[in-house]
Order: sequence, then structure tokens, then C-alpha cells
Amino acid sequence: MEHNKEGLAPASPSAQYFNSSALSISIIAVLESEVPINDENAMSLLKDVFLPINPRFSSIMVENEKGEKQWKKVEIKLEDHIDIPVFPTGLSPTSYDKYLDDYISNMAMDRFPQHKPLWEVHIVKYPTSNAAGNIIFKLHHALGDGYSLMGSLLSCLQRANNPSLPLTFPSHQSSKPKNGKESMSQFFSLIFNSVSDFGWSMLKSISIEDDRTPIRSGNEGLEYQPIVLSTMIFSLDCIKHIKDKLGVVRSASTI
Repeated sequence: MEHNKEGLAPASPSAQYFNSSALSISIIAVLESEVPINDENAMSLLKDVFLPINPRFSSIMVENEKGEKQWKKVEIKLEDHIDIPVFPTGLSPTSYDKYLDDYISNMAMDRFPQHKPLWEVHIVKYPTSNAAGNIIFKLHHALGDGYSLMGSLLSCLQRANNPSLPLTFPSHQSSKPKNGKESMSQFFSLIFNSVSDFGWSMLKSISIEDDRTPIRSGNEGLEYQPIVLSTMIFSLDCIKHIKDKLGVVRSASTI
């Protein structure tokens, strides 16, 4: 991120678009912990690991006399960005599931104040069905896209079996080497599917409307209505079964 003489960095067009009076979009990530969450450890992680990852985590968006938005570096007060909700005590994990879903649903509708950096961390210390505690990151989309922000969050984590090693995930690469014919066929298939998907998306955005379904109501102004968070857990085998039923090509699959 380049800075000018005043120490300001220009905000990208997408960042300005996502943070306007008409639009404010956030990315919410929930990290589940197998052990109860310690406040001091969480604060140390945010200060020493999370903040240095991206200079925008310590910047606010300001507007100059020309109406151009820029990132301005500011001092961070961690306590202004951390919220620890209080739920009734002594409830079952299933009951706390509902409290957690309702809390995230309400929190997701709140707009970010513009006088401090555009992120929040919510520490939920109550045990749910899946975790002993939850850390909720609410990051404004102006800070980056979902891929880069998730990469930033994952880079804060350590391997449980060896914290000195970086966090890694299983590779989807096949152990069987591909011959030249298979590689060429997969390459052209990838190009065809990419062009086809792009053309179909453009056609739908211009002249074709999506069908109404239980997921898509099609009602106008739906984006301004309150949201309700619902969670479902799918096994990897279930996702693979859905992929096979839909005929998803391997090159475009994320599994």
C-alpha cells in the first residue's frame, strides 16, 4: 500500500464502493475453539499477530477535498474493537447455539463507525454444541476480498501438534501422474467452462432473472431487511455426493 506525502494511501475503487452511504458489506468469520478462550491470549494474538498483517487493520477511510477516499493510519485501541457478549449462565450447549446465532444475526446488521478501523472481534465464552468458545471476526469488505482476509486470519493460527510449523491443509492433487492428453483435455475443459459460466452470468444479469425458490424470494428491497443466521454442517462425503449429482467438473471443484 503506497502512501503520499501526507501519509495517506489511496483507497481502491472497490474499497470505496463497499464503504459508502448506500452500501456497507462485511465478512464474518467464526473460529471455534476446543478449549475455553483466554482474554489475555486473544488480546496478545490480535496485537502481535493480527494487526501487523495488513496496514488497513490500523487505518480509517477519510475523504479529501476532492471527494477521493484514502486510508489514514491511526493509533489502535484494542478495547474499542473487542466485544464480549453476556448470555444467561447455566444453559445447555444447544441453548447457546440459538443465542450465538441470534447474536451474529443482530451484529451483522450493524454498520461500522467511520472514526475507527473497520473491523471487530467478538469473543463468545459460552460452550455451544460444536465448541467450548467462539471468536467472531467481523471485517469490512473494504479491507480486502474474502480470499485475502481468510488468508490473513488463517496465518494467525498455529498447528496444534507443532506450533513452530505453519498451518497447512491436505492437498487435493492426485497421486497418479497425468499424461499429456489428459492434461490438455483438462485445460480446454477449464477454458470452456470458464467462458460458458461467464457468458451465462452476463446473460442472466442483463435479460434473465433467477427463478424464485425457498432460498431466493425475489422480493424488492430484500437487502434492507433484517437477516437471520442459520447454520448447517455437511460432511465432505456429502459435498462430494452433491458435486457428483450436479455433474460438477473436477477442474472447477473446490473439493
